[in-house]
Order: sequence, then structure tokens, then C-alpha cells
Amino acid sequence: MGEIEAHESKLYSDFAPLYDKIFGKIFYSRLRRVIEDLDIPRGARVLEVGAGTGTSFPAYPRHCEVVAVDLAPDMLARARGKIEENGWTHLKVLEMDALHLDFPDNSFDYVMAFHVATVVPDPIKMVEEAKRVCRPGGSIVIVNHFTSDFPVLGFLTEALDPVTRRLGWRTNLKLKPFIQATELNTETVYKLSKLSLYTVLVGSNQKGGYRNSPLPN
Repeated sequence: MGEIEAHESKLYSDFAPLYDKIFGKIFYSRLRRVIEDLDIPRGARVLEVGAGTGTSFPAYPRHCEVVAVDLAPDMLARARGKIEENGWTHLKVLEMDALHLDFPDNSFDYVMAFHVATVVPDPIKMVEEAKRVCRPGGSIVIVNHFTSDFPVLGFLTEALDPVTRRLGWRTNLKLKPFIQATELNTETVYKLSKLSLYTVLVGSNQKGGYRNSPLPN
């Protein structure tokens, strides 16, 4: 069985309503904190890739312009419904592949990827596209689960990888190799709590070269 495209995942397409009900509130509290900490300025242009059902939408300030993209039509339909229901004029959604973004270079001040790096077939390509469409000095923000370096946890998550891939996501993505392979100039790398399974990466988009940045311990 080959790589599973994000839009082919049963969890992320056919079960969009279930996904929204189960994961929506859990994910939103996390993403709200991340977005609030960014203190996005007035007039900023924001791109969110793999936006799904729009779990993060209520967290964005109305003074910025947000474009959200995803490949799953069922997820996008729910996201559009939320926009219409809440009258969010600062938000719009488009059907688009995170690995092949149909935007000119330097189009956005922020590019967000929440819980997407382990879903797309090529997370390195995803970051390359994010860097391309993000302006010089703009921010690339990634929230994702990465395989633990702790031997027992790392072994368990990697052992589960063949199973989770059938649902559309992988569990064997490691943080340090990911940062090094993407050449992402990380400004901050943190967890929202000591027990959190998710890591927040905030990178500054440096055009024309990679600046060495400290890797997490």
C-alpha cells in the first residue's frame, strides 16, 4: 500500500462530523493559545494549510486576513458553514494541496500548519511550500506530535506507524531531523505543558539561506 494522501484519509474526510465533535474542542484550546501568543498585527495576511473543519477559526483576530486551505471537500464544507454561521468576513477557505500551493511567492506574513506534518505525504515539501509563499522575515508556525526520543515511547509510536498510516497519519516523525531537513530557522520550540504530546515550532522565514538555530534538547 502506497502513501495515503491527506484527502483520502477516512478520519479526515468521510468522518468529518465525528472528527469535529471528538477533536474540535481538544484541539481548539491548544491552537487558541498558540495563535494568541503570536499577537498577530492588524492587516496581516495569514495562510493556514490543512485547515480541516476550521477548528482554529475562532482564535484568529478579526483584524487580520486569513486564507485556509485543505484537500478534503467534506472538511471544507464544514469550515465554510462555520464561516457563514459566524459572519467571519476575515476568513475564507479554498480547496488546495499543501504540497502545491497556488499562491505567488511572498504572499503571506504567517503560514500555519496545525496537526498537518504527520498527515501530508511529504512534510519536508510542505515546509518548502510554506517558506516559498511566506514573505521574508515572516513566521511559519507548526504544531504537531513528534516521536519521543525516550526509548520506550519512541519504540511504541514507531511500532504503531503501519497502523496509523492506514488512517492517514504517521507516528514516526522526529523533531530534530525534521527541523534539520526543512532548514527551518526556528525561533522558539516549546510545549504548552510538560505532559503535552504536541510541540510548537515558530520559525522566522529566511530567504536565500539557512541560519543555524538552536535545536531543542
